[in-house]
Amino acid sequence: MKKIYYLLFIVLTVFASSCTDDFEDWNTDKKNPAEVSGDALFSNAEKDLADQLNTPNVNWNNWNLWAQYWTETTYTDEANFDIVNRNVPQNVFRAFYRRVLKDLDEAATLIAEEEVAATLEVDKQNKLHIIELLNVFVYSRLVDIFGMVPYTDALNIENVYPSYDAGEDIYADLFIRLDAAIDGLDESGGSFGSADFYYGGDVSKWIKFGNTLKVRMAITVADDPTFDAQALVEEAYADAFESSADDCLMPYATSSPNFNPIHENLVASGRDDYVAANTLVDVMNGLDDPRRSYYFRQNIGGYLGGTYGETSAFANHSHVADAIQEPNFKGIILTYNELQFYLAEAAARTYNVGKTAKNLYNEAITTSIVWWGGTEAEAEAYLLQPEVDYASAIAASSVSEPWREVIGTQSWIASYVNGFVGWTTWRRLDYPLLNMPPTPYDGIASVPTRFTFPINEQTLNEVNYAEAASAVGGDELVTKIFWDKY
Repeated sequence: MKKIYYLLFIVLTVFASSCTDDFEDWNTDKKNPAEVSGDALFSNAEKDLADQLNTPNVNWNNWNLWAQYWTETTYTDEANFDIVNRNVPQNVFRAFYRRVLKDLDEAATLIAEEEVAATLEVDKQNKLHIIELLNVFVYSRLVDIFGMVPYTDALNIENVYPSYDAGEDIYADLFIRLDAAIDGLDESGGSFGSADFYYGGDVSKWIKFGNTLKVRMAITVADDPTFDAQALVEEAYADAFESSADDCLMPYATSSPNFNPIHENLVASGRDDYVAANTLVDVMNGLDDPRRSYYFRQNIGGYLGGTYGETSAFANHSHVADAIQEPNFKGIILTYNELQFYLAEAAARTYNVGKTAKNLYNEAITTSIVWWGGTEAEAEAYLLQPEVDYASAIAASSVSEPWREVIGTQSWIASYVNGFVGWTTWRRLDYPLLNMPPTPYDGIASVPTRFTFPINEQTLNEVNYAEAASAVGGDELVTKIFWDKY
Protein backbone atom coordinates (compact mmCIF):
# COMPACT_ATOMS: atom_id res chain seq x y z
CA MET A 1 0.00 0.00 0.00
CA LYS A 2 2.89 2.39 0.82
CA LYS A 3 4.35 1.74 -2.65
CA ILE A 4 1.04 2.67 -4.25
CA TYR A 5 0.84 5.96 -2.33
CA TYR A 6 4.47 6.70 -3.17
CA LEU A 7 3.93 6.14 -6.90
CA LEU A 8 0.76 8.23 -6.83
CA PHE A 9 2.67 11.04 -5.13
CA ILE A 10 5.35 10.97 -7.84
CA VAL A 11 2.76 11.09 -10.64
CA LEU A 12 0.91 14.01 -9.06
CA THR A 13 4.17 15.84 -8.39
CA VAL A 14 5.30 15.48 -12.01
CA PHE A 15 1.83 16.50 -13.26
CA ALA A 16 1.73 19.56 -11.00
CA SER A 17 5.23 20.52 -12.05
CA SER A 18 4.36 20.28 -15.74
CA CYS A 19 1.22 22.34 -15.21
CA THR A 20 3.21 25.04 -13.42
CA ASP A 21 5.99 25.19 -16.02
CA ASP A 22 3.64 25.26 -19.05
CA PHE A 23 0.53 26.79 -17.54
CA GLU A 24 -0.43 28.87 -20.59
CA ASP A 25 -0.02 25.92 -22.91
CA TRP A 26 -2.20 23.66 -20.74
CA ASN A 27 -4.95 26.26 -20.68
CA THR A 28 -5.02 26.93 -24.42
CA ASP A 29 -7.69 25.14 -26.39
CA LYS A 30 -5.85 24.56 -29.64
CA LYS A 31 -8.87 23.06 -31.39
CA ASN A 32 -11.26 25.91 -30.52
CA PRO A 33 -9.54 29.29 -30.93
CA ALA A 34 -10.65 32.06 -28.58
CA GLU A 35 -10.66 34.59 -31.42
CA VAL A 36 -12.59 34.11 -34.65
CA SER A 37 -11.86 36.09 -37.79
CA GLY A 38 -14.39 38.41 -39.36
CA ASP A 39 -14.30 36.34 -42.53
CA ALA A 40 -15.17 33.16 -40.61
CA LEU A 41 -18.09 34.87 -38.88
CA PHE A 42 -19.35 36.06 -42.27
CA SER A 43 -19.18 32.51 -43.63
CA ASN A 44 -21.06 31.23 -40.61
CA ALA A 45 -23.75 33.89 -41.06
CA GLU A 46 -24.20 32.91 -44.72
CA LYS A 47 -24.55 29.24 -43.80
CA ASP A 48 -27.02 29.93 -40.99
CA LEU A 49 -29.06 32.26 -43.20
CA ALA A 50 -29.25 29.69 -45.99
CA ASP A 51 -30.26 26.97 -43.54
CA GLN A 52 -33.03 29.12 -42.07
CA LEU A 53 -34.40 30.08 -45.47
CA ASN A 54 -34.36 26.52 -46.81
CA THR A 55 -35.11 24.19 -43.93
CA PRO A 56 -38.57 22.56 -43.93
CA ASN A 57 -38.25 21.81 -40.20
CA VAL A 58 -41.56 22.95 -38.71
CA ASN A 59 -39.81 24.25 -35.60
CA TRP A 60 -37.98 26.83 -37.69
CA ASN A 61 -39.71 27.35 -41.01
CA ASN A 62 -43.33 26.77 -42.09
CA TRP A 63 -43.27 28.58 -45.43
CA ASN A 64 -43.64 25.60 -47.76
CA LEU A 65 -46.69 24.65 -45.72
CA TRP A 66 -48.20 28.12 -45.61
CA ALA A 67 -47.62 28.62 -49.34
CA GLN A 68 -49.48 25.30 -49.64
CA TYR A 69 -46.78 23.61 -51.68
CA TRP A 70 -46.67 20.74 -49.16
CA THR A 71 -48.96 19.42 -46.49
CA GLU A 72 -48.29 17.18 -43.49
CA THR A 73 -48.87 13.46 -43.23
CA THR A 74 -49.38 12.85 -39.50
CA TYR A 75 -48.85 15.92 -37.34
CA THR A 76 -50.92 18.64 -39.01
CA ASP A 77 -50.53 21.49 -36.51
CA GLU A 78 -48.43 23.76 -38.72
CA ALA A 79 -50.58 23.22 -41.83
CA ASN A 80 -53.43 24.40 -39.61
CA PHE A 81 -51.39 27.50 -38.74
CA ASP A 82 -50.41 26.55 -35.17
CA ILE A 83 -47.02 28.15 -34.56
CA VAL A 84 -47.51 28.45 -30.80
CA ASN A 85 -47.17 24.78 -29.85
CA ARG A 86 -43.56 24.61 -31.05
CA ASN A 87 -42.79 28.26 -30.27
CA VAL A 88 -41.84 28.86 -33.89
CA PRO A 89 -41.74 32.70 -33.69
CA GLN A 90 -39.12 32.52 -30.93
CA ASN A 91 -37.03 30.12 -33.01
CA VAL A 92 -37.23 32.45 -35.99
CA PHE A 93 -36.14 35.39 -33.82
CA ARG A 94 -33.24 33.35 -32.52
CA ALA A 95 -32.16 32.21 -35.96
CA PHE A 96 -32.16 35.67 -37.53
CA TYR A 97 -30.96 37.78 -34.61
CA ARG A 98 -28.55 35.54 -32.74
CA ARG A 99 -27.24 33.29 -35.47
CA VAL A 100 -27.18 35.64 -38.48
CA LEU A 101 -27.39 39.32 -37.55
CA LYS A 102 -25.12 38.99 -34.52
CA ASP A 103 -22.46 37.17 -36.54
CA LEU A 104 -22.69 39.81 -39.27
CA ASP A 105 -22.41 42.56 -36.66
CA GLU A 106 -19.33 41.03 -35.05
CA ALA A 107 -17.80 40.30 -38.45
CA ALA A 108 -18.21 43.95 -39.43
CA THR A 109 -16.63 45.11 -36.15
CA LEU A 110 -13.60 42.84 -36.55
CA ILE A 111 -13.09 43.67 -40.22
CA ALA A 112 -13.41 47.41 -39.57
CA GLU A 113 -10.69 47.15 -36.91
CA GLU A 114 -8.27 45.27 -39.14
CA GLU A 115 -5.17 47.12 -40.23
CA VAL A 116 -4.53 46.36 -43.89
CA ALA A 117 -2.16 47.55 -46.55
CA ALA A 118 -3.35 50.45 -48.65
CA THR A 119 -3.72 48.11 -51.63
CA LEU A 120 -6.21 46.00 -49.66
CA GLU A 121 -8.36 48.86 -48.37
CA VAL A 122 -10.80 48.45 -51.28
CA ASP A 123 -11.22 44.77 -50.42
CA LYS A 124 -11.86 45.64 -46.80
CA GLN A 125 -14.53 48.19 -47.66
CA ASN A 126 -16.15 45.76 -50.09
CA LYS A 127 -16.45 43.23 -47.27
CA LEU A 128 -18.21 45.76 -45.07
CA HIS A 129 -20.64 46.70 -47.83
CA ILE A 130 -21.45 43.05 -48.58
CA ILE A 131 -22.18 42.50 -44.90
CA GLU A 132 -24.50 45.47 -45.05
CA LEU A 133 -26.38 43.97 -48.02
CA LEU A 134 -27.09 40.85 -45.97
CA ASN A 135 -28.13 42.98 -42.99
CA VAL A 136 -30.71 44.68 -45.20
CA PHE A 137 -31.87 41.33 -46.57
CA VAL A 138 -32.42 39.89 -43.09
CA TYR A 139 -34.12 42.93 -41.54
CA SER A 140 -36.50 43.23 -44.50
CA ARG A 141 -37.35 39.55 -44.08
CA LEU A 142 -38.04 40.05 -40.36
CA VAL A 143 -40.38 42.95 -41.09
CA ASP A 144 -42.17 40.87 -43.73
CA ILE A 145 -42.70 38.12 -41.15
CA PHE A 146 -43.73 40.09 -38.06
CA GLY A 147 -44.65 43.61 -39.22
CA MET A 148 -42.62 45.31 -36.46
CA VAL A 149 -39.36 44.13 -34.92
CA PRO A 150 -36.49 45.47 -32.78
CA TYR A 151 -34.25 47.46 -35.10
CA THR A 152 -32.80 50.66 -33.64
CA ASP A 153 -32.19 48.91 -30.30
CA ALA A 154 -31.34 45.51 -31.78
CA LEU A 155 -28.03 43.72 -31.06
CA ASN A 156 -27.17 46.09 -28.21
CA ILE A 157 -26.12 43.78 -25.40
CA GLU A 158 -26.52 46.62 -22.90
CA ASN A 159 -30.22 46.94 -23.73
CA VAL A 160 -32.12 43.80 -22.80
CA TYR A 161 -35.48 45.50 -23.39
CA PRO A 162 -35.32 46.60 -27.03
CA SER A 163 -38.17 48.64 -28.43
CA TYR A 164 -39.89 47.70 -31.68
CA ASP A 165 -39.65 49.94 -34.74
CA ALA A 166 -42.54 50.40 -37.16
CA GLY A 167 -42.14 48.31 -40.28
CA GLU A 168 -42.45 51.27 -42.64
CA ASP A 169 -39.76 53.15 -40.70
CA ILE A 170 -37.43 50.17 -40.91
CA TYR A 171 -38.01 49.81 -44.65
CA ALA A 172 -37.35 53.51 -45.21
CA ASP A 173 -34.01 53.24 -43.41
CA LEU A 174 -33.14 49.98 -45.16
CA PHE A 175 -33.48 51.63 -48.57
CA ILE A 176 -30.95 54.25 -47.46
CA ARG A 177 -28.55 51.60 -46.16
CA LEU A 178 -29.01 49.53 -49.30
CA ASP A 179 -28.17 52.41 -51.62
CA ALA A 180 -25.07 53.25 -49.60
CA ALA A 181 -23.86 49.65 -49.73
CA ILE A 182 -24.46 49.31 -53.48
CA ASP A 183 -22.77 52.63 -54.21
CA GLY A 184 -19.83 51.70 -51.98
CA LEU A 185 -18.99 48.43 -53.71
CA ASP A 186 -15.97 48.68 -56.00
CA GLU A 187 -15.57 46.04 -58.72
CA SER A 188 -11.86 46.84 -59.04
CA GLY A 189 -11.26 45.12 -55.70
CA GLY A 190 -11.97 41.76 -54.15
CA SER A 191 -13.78 40.76 -50.98
CA PHE A 192 -14.17 37.49 -49.06
CA GLY A 193 -12.90 35.08 -51.69
CA SER A 194 -13.61 31.46 -50.79
CA ALA A 195 -15.07 32.55 -47.42
CA ASP A 196 -18.09 33.77 -49.41
CA PHE A 197 -20.23 30.69 -50.04
CA TYR A 198 -22.71 32.50 -52.27
CA TYR A 199 -20.51 34.29 -54.81
CA GLY A 200 -16.91 33.39 -54.03
CA GLY A 201 -16.15 37.05 -53.31
CA ASP A 202 -17.28 38.28 -56.75
CA VAL A 203 -18.11 41.94 -56.11
CA SER A 204 -19.93 42.38 -59.43
CA LYS A 205 -22.37 39.65 -58.40
CA TRP A 206 -22.99 41.35 -55.07
CA ILE A 207 -23.79 44.62 -56.86
CA LYS A 208 -26.42 42.78 -58.88
CA PHE A 209 -27.67 41.14 -55.69
CA GLY A 210 -28.10 44.54 -54.05
CA ASN A 211 -30.07 45.94 -56.97
CA THR A 212 -32.24 42.82 -57.18
CA LEU A 213 -32.95 43.10 -53.46
CA LYS A 214 -33.91 46.73 -54.01
CA VAL A 215 -36.42 45.71 -56.69
CA ARG A 216 -37.86 43.03 -54.40
CA MET A 217 -38.25 45.44 -51.49
CA ALA A 218 -39.74 48.15 -53.72
CA ILE A 219 -42.32 45.79 -55.22
CA THR A 220 -43.14 44.55 -51.73
CA VAL A 221 -44.16 48.08 -50.64
CA ALA A 222 -45.64 49.07 -54.02
CA ASP A 223 -49.20 49.37 -52.68
CA ASP A 224 -48.12 51.70 -49.88
CA PRO A 225 -48.20 55.33 -51.11
CA THR A 226 -45.62 56.25 -48.46
CA PHE A 227 -42.97 54.86 -50.79
CA ASP A 228 -42.15 55.83 -54.35
CA ALA A 229 -41.86 52.24 -55.47
CA GLN A 230 -41.76 53.17 -59.14
CA ALA A 231 -38.69 55.35 -58.71
CA LEU A 232 -36.97 52.68 -56.58
CA VAL A 233 -37.57 49.95 -59.16
CA GLU A 234 -36.55 52.12 -62.09
CA GLU A 235 -33.32 53.06 -60.30
CA ALA A 236 -32.33 49.43 -59.73
CA TYR A 237 -33.65 47.06 -62.39
CA ALA A 238 -31.02 47.71 -65.08
CA ASP A 239 -28.19 46.74 -62.69
CA ALA A 240 -29.96 43.71 -61.20
CA PHE A 241 -29.58 40.03 -62.13
CA GLU A 242 -29.27 39.42 -65.88
CA SER A 243 -29.72 35.65 -66.01
CA SER A 244 -29.95 32.59 -63.80
CA ALA A 245 -26.14 32.59 -63.73
CA ASP A 246 -26.47 35.45 -61.24
CA ASP A 247 -28.70 33.50 -58.83
CA CYS A 248 -27.73 33.72 -55.17
CA LEU A 249 -27.58 30.09 -54.05
CA MET A 250 -25.98 28.12 -51.22
CA PRO A 251 -23.78 25.29 -52.57
CA TYR A 252 -24.46 22.53 -50.08
CA ALA A 253 -22.19 19.48 -49.70
CA THR A 254 -23.02 15.81 -50.14
CA SER A 255 -22.36 14.85 -46.53
CA SER A 256 -23.36 15.87 -43.01
CA PRO A 257 -23.35 18.40 -41.43
CA ASN A 258 -23.24 20.56 -44.56
CA PHE A 259 -25.93 19.02 -46.73
CA ASN A 260 -29.15 20.77 -47.66
CA PRO A 261 -31.61 20.90 -44.74
CA ILE A 262 -34.32 19.54 -47.06
CA HIS A 263 -32.28 16.34 -47.32
CA GLU A 264 -31.70 16.43 -43.58
CA ASN A 265 -35.41 16.57 -42.80
CA LEU A 266 -36.86 14.45 -45.61
CA VAL A 267 -34.17 11.76 -45.99
CA ALA A 268 -31.56 11.66 -43.23
CA SER A 269 -34.21 11.95 -40.53
CA GLY A 270 -35.90 8.77 -41.74
CA ARG A 271 -39.26 10.50 -41.38
CA ASP A 272 -42.13 10.76 -43.87
CA ASP A 273 -43.67 14.04 -42.72
CA TYR A 274 -44.65 15.73 -46.00
CA VAL A 275 -46.44 15.13 -49.28
CA ALA A 276 -47.39 17.53 -52.08
CA ALA A 277 -50.42 19.67 -51.26
CA ASN A 278 -53.54 19.48 -53.39
CA THR A 279 -53.58 23.29 -53.60
CA LEU A 280 -50.55 23.33 -55.90
CA VAL A 281 -50.95 19.93 -57.54
CA ASP A 282 -54.53 20.61 -58.63
CA VAL A 283 -53.56 23.90 -60.29
CA MET A 284 -50.60 22.32 -62.07
CA ASN A 285 -52.66 19.32 -63.17
CA GLY A 286 -55.28 21.65 -64.61
CA LEU A 287 -52.58 23.37 -66.67
CA ASP A 288 -50.73 20.18 -67.60
CA ASP A 289 -47.70 21.96 -66.19
CA PRO A 290 -44.38 20.49 -67.45
CA ARG A 291 -42.70 21.23 -64.10
CA ARG A 292 -44.71 18.57 -62.26
CA SER A 293 -42.11 15.88 -62.91
CA TYR A 294 -39.40 18.15 -61.49
CA TYR A 295 -41.46 19.17 -58.45
CA PHE A 296 -42.97 15.82 -57.49
CA ARG A 297 -42.25 12.11 -57.60
CA GLN A 298 -44.82 10.27 -59.71
CA ASN A 299 -44.96 7.40 -57.25
CA ILE A 300 -48.67 6.64 -57.65
CA GLY A 301 -49.02 6.65 -61.43
CA GLY A 302 -49.90 10.32 -61.52
CA TYR A 303 -49.82 13.46 -59.42
CA LEU A 304 -52.09 13.57 -56.39
CA GLY A 305 -51.75 16.08 -53.59
CA GLY A 306 -52.87 15.52 -50.04
CA THR A 307 -55.85 17.59 -48.92
CA TYR A 308 -54.28 20.63 -47.34
CA GLY A 309 -54.28 20.56 -43.55
CA GLU A 310 -55.70 17.07 -43.25
CA THR A 311 -53.85 13.86 -42.39
CA SER A 312 -52.49 12.58 -45.72
CA ALA A 313 -51.08 9.07 -45.96
CA PHE A 314 -47.52 9.21 -47.28
CA ALA A 315 -47.96 6.18 -49.53
CA ASN A 316 -51.08 7.51 -51.21
CA HIS A 317 -49.89 10.93 -52.40
CA SER A 318 -47.16 12.48 -54.52
CA HIS A 319 -43.83 13.03 -52.80
CA VAL A 320 -41.21 15.73 -53.20
CA ALA A 321 -39.06 15.02 -56.28
CA ASP A 322 -35.88 13.02 -55.69
CA ALA A 323 -33.61 15.74 -57.11
CA ILE A 324 -34.87 18.25 -54.53
CA GLN A 325 -34.07 15.76 -51.77
CA GLU A 326 -30.46 15.34 -52.89
CA PRO A 327 -27.99 16.41 -50.18
CA ASN A 328 -26.31 18.95 -52.46
CA PHE A 329 -29.48 20.53 -53.87
CA LYS A 330 -28.62 24.22 -53.78
CA GLY A 331 -30.26 26.44 -51.18
CA ILE A 332 -32.25 29.33 -52.63
CA ILE A 333 -31.51 32.87 -51.40
CA LEU A 334 -32.51 35.19 -54.29
CA THR A 335 -32.96 34.35 -57.97
CA TYR A 336 -33.25 35.88 -61.42
CA ASN A 337 -36.59 34.16 -61.90
CA GLU A 338 -37.98 35.84 -58.80
CA LEU A 339 -36.77 39.17 -60.20
CA GLN A 340 -38.44 38.51 -63.57
CA PHE A 341 -41.86 38.15 -61.99
CA TYR A 342 -41.30 41.35 -59.99
CA LEU A 343 -40.44 43.18 -63.19
CA ALA A 344 -43.51 41.76 -64.95
CA GLU A 345 -45.56 43.11 -62.07
CA ALA A 346 -43.72 46.44 -62.27
CA ALA A 347 -44.55 46.73 -65.98
CA ALA A 348 -48.19 45.89 -65.22
CA ARG A 349 -48.12 48.79 -62.75
CA THR A 350 -46.89 50.95 -65.69
CA TYR A 351 -43.35 51.32 -64.36
CA ASN A 352 -40.65 51.77 -67.01
CA VAL A 353 -38.59 48.59 -66.87
CA GLY A 354 -37.67 48.25 -70.53
CA LYS A 355 -40.18 45.60 -71.59
CA THR A 356 -43.91 44.95 -71.50
CA ALA A 357 -45.61 42.98 -68.76
CA LYS A 358 -46.44 40.23 -71.27
CA ASN A 359 -42.86 39.85 -72.46
CA LEU A 360 -41.49 39.77 -68.93
CA TYR A 361 -44.19 37.33 -67.84
CA ASN A 362 -43.40 35.00 -70.75
CA GLU A 363 -39.67 35.20 -70.04
CA ALA A 364 -40.23 34.50 -66.35
CA ILE A 365 -42.26 31.35 -67.02
CA THR A 366 -39.73 30.15 -69.59
CA THR A 367 -36.83 30.71 -67.20
CA SER A 368 -38.63 28.76 -64.48
CA ILE A 369 -39.36 25.77 -66.71
CA VAL A 370 -35.79 25.66 -68.04
CA TRP A 371 -34.27 26.21 -64.57
CA TRP A 372 -36.09 23.16 -63.26
CA GLY A 373 -34.97 20.99 -66.18
CA GLY A 374 -37.59 21.52 -68.89
CA THR A 375 -37.11 22.87 -72.40
CA GLU A 376 -37.96 26.09 -74.19
CA ALA A 377 -40.27 24.10 -76.45
CA GLU A 378 -42.21 22.93 -73.41
CA ALA A 379 -42.39 26.53 -72.21
CA GLU A 380 -43.71 27.70 -75.58
CA ALA A 381 -46.43 25.04 -75.57
CA TYR A 382 -47.37 25.89 -71.98
CA LEU A 383 -47.66 29.59 -72.80
CA LEU A 384 -50.06 28.87 -75.66
CA GLN A 385 -52.73 27.61 -73.28
CA PRO A 386 -55.53 30.18 -72.86
CA GLU A 387 -55.29 29.88 -69.07
CA VAL A 388 -51.58 30.76 -69.23
CA ASP A 389 -51.32 33.09 -72.23
CA TYR A 390 -51.03 36.58 -70.76
CA ALA A 391 -53.57 38.35 -72.97
CA SER A 392 -56.13 35.54 -72.78
CA ALA A 393 -55.77 35.10 -69.04
CA ILE A 394 -56.10 38.84 -68.45
CA ALA A 395 -59.24 38.96 -70.60
CA ALA A 396 -60.79 35.99 -68.80
CA SER A 397 -60.17 37.38 -65.31
CA SER A 398 -63.07 38.97 -63.50
CA VAL A 399 -61.04 40.96 -60.95
CA SER A 400 -60.46 44.70 -61.17
CA GLU A 401 -56.70 44.40 -61.66
CA PRO A 402 -56.41 41.07 -63.49
CA TRP A 403 -52.61 41.17 -63.64
CA ARG A 404 -52.63 40.46 -59.89
CA GLU A 405 -54.33 37.13 -60.51
CA VAL A 406 -52.40 36.18 -63.64
CA ILE A 407 -48.89 37.15 -62.53
CA GLY A 408 -49.52 36.20 -58.91
CA THR A 409 -50.59 32.65 -59.76
CA GLN A 410 -47.67 31.98 -62.09
CA SER A 411 -45.15 33.53 -59.70
CA TRP A 412 -46.51 31.27 -56.94
CA ILE A 413 -46.13 28.17 -59.11
CA ALA A 414 -42.57 29.14 -60.04
CA SER A 415 -41.56 29.79 -56.42
CA TYR A 416 -41.90 26.13 -55.43
CA VAL A 417 -39.76 25.18 -52.38
CA ASN A 418 -39.12 28.91 -51.88
CA GLY A 419 -42.21 29.01 -49.73
CA PHE A 420 -41.71 32.43 -48.18
CA VAL A 421 -41.84 34.06 -51.62
CA GLY A 422 -44.93 32.04 -52.53
CA TRP A 423 -46.73 32.99 -49.31
CA THR A 424 -45.71 36.63 -49.63
CA THR A 425 -46.92 36.75 -53.25
CA TRP A 426 -50.33 35.64 -51.99
CA ARG A 427 -50.24 38.25 -49.20
CA ARG A 428 -49.34 41.08 -51.57
CA LEU A 429 -51.51 40.20 -54.56
CA ASP A 430 -54.23 38.02 -52.99
CA TYR A 431 -53.56 35.34 -55.58
CA PRO A 432 -53.55 32.44 -56.05
CA LEU A 433 -56.61 31.30 -54.13
CA LEU A 434 -55.40 29.24 -51.18
CA ASN A 435 -57.36 26.63 -49.23
CA MET A 436 -58.40 26.79 -45.60
CA PRO A 437 -57.48 23.75 -43.49
CA PRO A 438 -60.13 21.92 -41.44
CA THR A 439 -59.07 23.11 -37.98
CA PRO A 440 -57.31 26.48 -38.31
CA TYR A 441 -55.52 27.65 -35.19
CA ASP A 442 -57.65 29.77 -32.88
CA GLY A 443 -60.52 29.53 -35.34
CA ILE A 444 -59.06 32.14 -37.70
CA ALA A 445 -61.09 32.66 -40.86
CA SER A 446 -58.29 33.14 -43.39
CA VAL A 447 -54.75 32.10 -44.18
CA PRO A 448 -52.36 33.97 -41.83
CA THR A 449 -50.83 37.22 -43.03
CA ARG A 450 -48.04 37.38 -40.42
CA PHE A 451 -46.33 35.60 -37.57
CA THR A 452 -47.30 36.55 -34.05
CA PHE A 453 -44.50 37.88 -31.82
CA PRO A 454 -42.52 35.37 -29.72
CA ILE A 455 -44.42 34.39 -26.58
CA ASN A 456 -41.52 35.09 -24.26
CA GLU A 457 -41.53 38.73 -25.36
CA GLN A 458 -44.78 39.08 -23.41
CA THR A 459 -42.92 38.45 -20.16
CA LEU A 460 -39.27 39.31 -20.85
CA ASN A 461 -39.97 42.52 -22.77
CA GLU A 462 -43.50 43.20 -21.61
CA VAL A 463 -43.79 46.97 -22.06
CA ASN A 464 -42.26 47.07 -25.53
CA TYR A 465 -44.22 44.00 -26.58
CA ALA A 466 -47.50 45.63 -25.55
CA GLU A 467 -46.66 48.81 -27.44
CA ALA A 468 -45.70 46.86 -30.56
CA ALA A 469 -48.80 44.66 -30.41
CA SER A 470 -50.96 47.77 -30.28
CA ALA A 471 -49.02 49.65 -32.96
CA VAL A 472 -49.02 46.76 -35.44
CA GLY A 473 -52.80 46.48 -35.17
CA GLY A 474 -53.02 43.55 -32.77
CA ASP A 475 -50.67 40.62 -32.29
CA GLU A 476 -52.80 38.26 -34.36
CA LEU A 477 -52.07 35.88 -37.20
CA VAL A 478 -54.48 37.71 -39.49
CA THR A 479 -53.23 41.25 -38.79
CA LYS A 480 -51.86 42.64 -42.02
CA ILE A 481 -48.31 43.88 -42.54
CA PHE A 482 -48.18 47.61 -43.34
CA TRP A 483 -47.64 46.97 -47.08
CA ASP A 484 -50.60 44.58 -47.37
CA LYS A 485 -53.32 47.02 -48.46
CA TYR A 486 -55.87 44.74 -50.17
